[in-house]
Amino acid sequence: MAITSSNIPDVKVGIVAVSRDCFPIELSERRRAAVAAAAAELGVDAVEVKKTVESEADVEPALAEAVAAGANALVVFLGNFGPETPETLLVQKFDGPAMCVAAAEGDGDLVNGRGDAYCGMLNCSYNLGMRHLTAHIPAYPVGTAPEVAQMIKDFVPVARVVIGVRNLKIISFGPRPQDFFACNAPIKGLYQIGVEIEENSELDLLVAYKAHANDPRIADVCADMAAEMGEGNYYPDLLERMAQFELTLLDWAEQHKGARKYVAFADKCWPAFPEEFGFEPCYVNSRLVTRGIPVACEVDIYGALSEYIGMCASDDTVTLLDINNSVPASLYEEQIADKFDQDWKLTDTFMGFHCGNTPSCKLCADRAVKYQLIQHRLLEPAGSEPDFTRGTLEADIAPSQITFYRLQCDSDGVLRSYVAEGEVLPVTTCSFGGRGVFAIPEMGRFYRHVLIQKRYPHHGAVAFNHCGRVLFDALRFLGVEDIAYNQPKSLPYPTENPFA
Repeated sequence: MAITSSNIPDVKVGIVAVSRDCFPIELSERRRAAVAAAAAELGVDAVEVKKTVESEADVEPALAEAVAAGANALVVFLGNFGPETPETLLVQKFDGPAMCVAAAEGDGDLVNGRGDAYCGMLNCSYNLGMRHLTAHIPAYPVGTAPEVAQMIKDFVPVARVVIGVRNLKIISFGPRPQDFFACNAPIKGLYQIGVEIEENSELDLLVAYKAHANDPRIADVCADMAAEMGEGNYYPDLLERMAQFELTLLDWAEQHKGARKYVAFADKCWPAFPEEFGFEPCYVNSRLVTRGIPVACEVDIYGALSEYIGMCASDDTVTLLDINNSVPASLYEEQIADKFDQDWKLTDTFMGFHCGNTPSCKLCADRAVKYQLIQHRLLEPAGSEPDFTRGTLEADIAPSQITFYRLQCDSDGVLRSYVAEGEVLPVTTCSFGGRGVFAIPEMGRFYRHVLIQKRYPHHGAVAFNHCGRVLFDALRFLGVEDIAYNQPKSLPYPTENPFA
């Protein structure tokens, strides 16, 4: 189901045809109309720009028509060979992501009806490079009207990521917890892709939280929380505190996003938080990400960014998990080995875990608000009943397809990322927190030669469908050159010992 949130951009595509003046303009216009009709049949929100671009003088009127129609993404369609300068000026002057595609021949007339867009696409790409411009070019960017329409549909989530990231502000509270270098976040990489950052103290958050005491909206939020969880699955005495915190974050987002349209949070959640606020924030975090506002744990700024990118790419809610522990051999033998169509190896599996931030809609039916066992050991008297360490949302994660991914800025200020598709297996973990058994083909090799070799942190973002193609294309558009993936055994990693 598509996520419904004002924190995620809606994409409307403007389709602009270009025509080289030594080719019939009618050829490009006829093909553009056919593409627009095919896109409409696929349910794409698109506008057919009637101004065809032959010269530089046509660029501004065509863009004005697209913008007036509400387009925030652009398709430059080479209905024939196309004029190199005007078509690349369209990309340069449009305030949004653009894709360049070309028409395949197929009208039957290879004299007056031949458009040579296959050739023109080469010159288009060359000119984009000369001007240092970025445009999305599909895997095979030449097609018939239905094929180009499908390319446009595939471009929409890529555009949604780019528009979202370029209009995003990440709001953080507190420095990373001690010894959590995994959450170190060089901000150079944020600015490089157009993300704004606002860093605050935990005290700022506490002051704002206290100011929301007795907020008249608290009762409605409490009722919504109780309805979501169901009787017996939450702590009634904790609801008001958690509702007060939820309203604090929502109000902060509205009051602090400034000129940006979209917001994500990266909040410090231990060790001081639970004792000062009186609860663990995990369940509230899960509720916000369900409505399209990521709240990353442990001040993981790039985790929050990754979550937001995943929501735009998958059009669904996401979560952030530790790549946490290996699956015991006994559990593997009992519940996994030889029980699935895919022959999962033990080293293909691992357990993803976090304290309780995963959206309730992605957990099994026995989900409940509980307490953070690790923090209880650390912060509350031995043998005591949990008090302020309550507030996690716990259960096994429901079986589904997943994409595990992360965008990170390393210690040298270089953006790098990984993307791997897999699934959550229908396995009973008998553990705590929000947890699940994940299976990714060749995970063991990927773990060693990507996650460890390239020094990624232990947090990974999870999208609940296969959206690797979209993530890969979107990350490339954003300028990320190192995009790793789980390579098949037939394709060794550069650091993999060939004699092993």
